[in-house]
Amino acid sequence: MRDPERATDEQAPSGLARLARGVTGLSTTIRGRIFVAFLGMSLLSGALGLYAVVAISHVGVLVNRTYDESLMSINYARATAADFAKMRSAFARRTYVRDAAEAAKLDAEIAELSTTLAEDLTIAVERSQSDRSVRTAGAVQAAVAAWEEMRRGLDPATARPERWDALDQRANAVDSQIDLLVNYTAGDGFTFRQAARMLVAREMHVNAVVAGLAVFACALIAWLLNRRITGPLADASVAAERIASGRLDDRIPAGGRDELGSLLRSMAVMRDNIHAMMQREVSQRRVAEALVTDALQTSREGVVVVDAEGGIALANAQALHFFDGLEAAIAAGMSLAVPADEAGSGSKTLDECFRALARDGEIRLADGRWLRVSRSATQSGGFVAVCSDISLLKEQEDRLTETNLRLDAALDNMSQGLCLYDAQHRLMVVNRRYSEIYGLPADAIVPGMSAQDVLSVSLAAGNHPGSDLATLLRQEHEAHRGGIWHTQFQELGNGRTVSIDRRATADGGFVATYEDVTERRRAEARIAFLAHHDTVTGLPNREALGQQIEMAVAQAGRDSGFAVFAIDLDDFRPVNETLGHGVGDELLAAVGERLTACVREIDCVARLGADEFIVVQRGVDRAEEAAVLARRIIEVLSAPYSLSSHEISVGLTIGITLAPGDGASCEKLLKNAEVALDRGKTEARGSFRFFEPEMDARLQARRILERDLRDALAREAFEVYYQPIYSLAADRICGFEALLRWDHPSRGFVSPAEFIPIAEELGLIVPLGEWVLRRACEEAARWPDGLKVAVNVSAVQFTSASLVTAVREALRRTGLPGRRLELEITESVLVANPGATTAILHSLKALGVRVSMDDFGTGYSSLSYLRSFPFDKIKIDQSFVRDLCIKDGTDFIVRAVIGLGSSLGMTTTAEGVETEAQLAHLRAEGCDEVQGYLISRAVPVSQVGEVINRWNGAARAIA
Repeated sequence: MRDPERATDEQAPSGLARLARGVTGLSTTIRGRIFVAFLGMSLLSGALGLYAVVAISHVGVLVNRTYDESLMSINYARATAADFAKMRSAFARRTYVRDAAEAAKLDAEIAELSTTLAEDLTIAVERSQSDRSVRTAGAVQAAVAAWEEMRRGLDPATARPERWDALDQRANAVDSQIDLLVNYTAGDGFTFRQAARMLVAREMHVNAVVAGLAVFACALIAWLLNRRITGPLADASVAAERIASGRLDDRIPAGGRDELGSLLRSMAVMRDNIHAMMQREVSQRRVAEALVTDALQTSREGVVVVDAEGGIALANAQALHFFDGLEAAIAAGMSLAVPADEAGSGSKTLDECFRALARDGEIRLADGRWLRVSRSATQSGGFVAVCSDISLLKEQEDRLTETNLRLDAALDNMSQGLCLYDAQHRLMVVNRRYSEIYGLPADAIVPGMSAQDVLSVSLAAGNHPGSDLATLLRQEHEAHRGGIWHTQFQELGNGRTVSIDRRATADGGFVATYEDVTERRRAEARIAFLAHHDTVTGLPNREALGQQIEMAVAQAGRDSGFAVFAIDLDDFRPVNETLGHGVGDELLAAVGERLTACVREIDCVARLGADEFIVVQRGVDRAEEAAVLARRIIEVLSAPYSLSSHEISVGLTIGITLAPGDGASCEKLLKNAEVALDRGKTEARGSFRFFEPEMDARLQARRILERDLRDALAREAFEVYYQPIYSLAADRICGFEALLRWDHPSRGFVSPAEFIPIAEELGLIVPLGEWVLRRACEEAARWPDGLKVAVNVSAVQFTSASLVTAVREALRRTGLPGRRLELEITESVLVANPGATTAILHSLKALGVRVSMDDFGTGYSSLSYLRSFPFDKIKIDQSFVRDLCIKDGTDFIVRAVIGLGSSLGMTTTAEGVETEAQLAHLRAEGCDEVQGYLISRAVPVSQVGEVINRWNGAARAIA
């Protein structure tokens, strides 16, 4: 076996030999020489750079040590001095403090400063660079410990002056040691800075020397490389010029063993090859002539050769096929200079041949075929005419022309503008609609223009104010994101919006379509606006309001609070239903404008629906600020409104909740504001109320009552009671007043004064009133013929157009004569719209129904109403009858009302008669009718017959 160690020794020389041969081989080629030269320069540059990196790293280490150790050590030594100074200051304050808590606080501060001093001193020792600094730090620690020990054993109250002096000496010793430590650490830093400067200077000198040597070596390598390459390259250049000039017999010098030598040898071979190829070319040309002749005869194109004198020298088989008689003409030596008819030939085909060969172009033969003739001049002065059958091509062109016409018609009638560009962005196709969209003349945009030229024309037309060509190009580039064209929208100078869509074509170009989307964008903007705004007033709607409140809630914790106002118009429903929704919308818009004028820009005004508005007042710290705004809103909104056809006044009630105290969410704040609003509407309309927590409980009870009221109406769970009306002239009951009663399953009888206003607010009073009217008429129809029934009509019912119809239908279905029905209204019915109410009252009178004014004398304009409408009866309110026997002037009022009714021919009825004295007084004053507890309470329909029998004696049975 072979010894491994010996084998290794044998392999090493062979490896070195291969490396040497590789280097020698490289040096014998141009590429090798260039490689070796650049490798040497690269190694020199790399070595120089590596040396510079090492030197810089050494400098960096010194710099880091100078900062991280010396400078930090100085800083912490100074921090030790500051800590000790604070300890002395705290101890000085401790000597004068008598309060135990304050003294304990100062002791804790001294202990903390002692700990901090020890930590700073430790860090200063760790970062120090000399033993003397370490020793001095130990001395500082010992001096501080001695001062601490003496301070703890010193009682400020009993210590003698010499003890204080000793403590000060200890402190001075500490200060001296600290100053010495600062000086030592500063000296260490100076030592390191000096070492760094010396190292930098030495490295700069060495780098300069090394760089000079590297430059010299690179220059030497470049000189050697030029010497070995330039001479052989000149010989190769001369040889190439000789071959190019055609001197194929000149001698080509021999080269060396490198690439230039190979190049010279290759050029010699190339010269020989060229010479051989020339000889082969002559032989091939002869063969080619034979092939051309064969191809000419078999070509599908007709070829005719004409000499300088116009004689037909040659015609191939296809040409003879195109033109009959051409072969005979060639044999006869006919010339194109002499027409065929003059030469004695009567062939029309030959005439066509002569006309076709006379010029370039297209000609249609007698048999319908089309020929295209292309003439090429020959060196002898004649020409060669090539005739091609283009009949199929002409047919395709005709079809293409027809298709293009249709396409042009389609393009010109497109609703979109269109531009087609080629791969060089040159315009190929443009339709009429493009010029219309951009307001350009018909000939302003023509095919052949570049895309930039088209943009320039649009700019010159003023379509893009404030933009230049660079801006438009940038916008177009932005529309081409990720290699995909995206829709681009342009705003033109005339306010129009154009949507631009581009699609790449297969040839590298693109097609762009332009659509006027102004109306669509306006519609989209309108839709977006309506999604967050009210259509009538233009104010934010519920969704936008929620966003505003959520923003205000988020800012309330950082800045200040805010207030939410719930505003309800008190008299809007009569206006909306009597004057129409158009007037109602106009009023709402006017209210929105006034509300907006009352608030600041940072505040928000919104409409939630119907006549409910919301105001969000920002920056509210106190309730008084919200109250000031509420008073201003009430004052401004209560002023009369001069609308297009009416002058209207409305009242309003405001509920206010304050955030974040009353709630921290939109739903909670809106609910609390509505609770306060409901409280205000219940207690004092035309004012404002702040939310109080107990209001919520009352609101829940009201909500339950509203729910039960709706359920009771759906189930008709009401009763009609009847209170008799007594005629003083006839001393008998002349009728009954129908009074609505509600026997609640759990609450018992609910007062009408409690549920009637709720029914009016909920809009239930109209169906409820119609139900009472039908029930009263139905039951009164079964009473004796002389008895009438009085039904109260709410003011809300007069805003419904169905009141007259409901009365007419009730009389028709029950058969009750109109004279036996009496409708009682209050003067509030006439307040909202006297004209419309008077028209309804006249319509009711036309049905034979009697109309009475209830609660007469409690309003402020009753006399004017009596003059505007002939009421059948006026009812004296029970508030006057109650105090009738008291000498306070009430009896004069009652006497005046009775006298007024008598003079106007109206019946007077006094309500609330409870005593014989009241009855006697009213009889003496001439009152016509009375009703009250003295006669009877209101009774259910089952007891009506009993009441009639008790007061009127025997009566016919009630069916």
